[in-house]
Amino acid sequence: MIKRIILMTQFLTRIPIPITLDVTEEDFGKGLAFAPLVGMLIGGLMAAVYYGASYITQGIFPAVAAVIFYAFITGGLHIDGLGDTFDGLFSNRSRDRMLEIMRDSRVGTNAVITIVSVFLLNIACIDAISKEAAFKAVFFMPAIGRLGSVCSAGMATYARSGQGLGKAFIDICGINEIIIGTMISLLAAFTLFNIKGFIFVGAAILFTYLFVKFVTSKIGGMTGDTCGAACELNQTIFLVLMLVLK
Repeated sequence: MIKRIILMTQFLTRIPIPITLDVTEEDFGKGLAFAPLVGMLIGGLMAAVYYGASYITQGIFPAVAAVIFYAFITGGLHIDGLGDTFDGLFSNRSRDRMLEIMRDSRVGTNAVITIVSVFLLNIACIDAISKEAAFKAVFFMPAIGRLGSVCSAGMATYARSGQGLGKAFIDICGINEIIIGTMISLLAAFTLFNIKGFIFVGAAILFTYLFVKFVTSKIGGMTGDTCGAACELNQTIFLVLMLVLK
């Protein structure tokens, strides 16, 4: 368990952990269950940035600082998947061509529009709620996002015929990993938000299920990119719900 938590921290963040692990594909797939825990580590650092920035100046700056720090500490891993997913799925091409576009390193119009929109929504939502609520929101948003990654991998089959970054996660991650990830997320959500926490986690699982169905109808399954998109979209939906239910 400790090895897989360290592995997920190394894979999902830029946090320097100078340990060389002997891992297998099973460690990646089953280790995904702990992605929400790593999300809370990311969120704790984001909350510290938000808290520190709020002492420098008020207004929108703390929200901007937290979101920019998020992109830095994660290396834009899931942000890249979000852009690739929207470039591919909304290209109005064949299934095979969609998958090719998603692997293309170039950034298209759909990717730019989606990433900018998500960033602006995240900043606007964080800025619009109270300082106390925003502190909790930036702490929890990476966890609820990564619950989306766990659920999307565990609910789906791999869309590509060959190898890919997401294959080990999607092929091996299953119901047990979904349960572990959900329990971690529920415990944190209830601690932070009481009963509202169950609404946030339930909404994330429901959205992920619908998103997996939509993506599967387009390309026949999920990929690493689309699991990353599920993460980023769940974070934004959570922040919107925070704003609506404040």
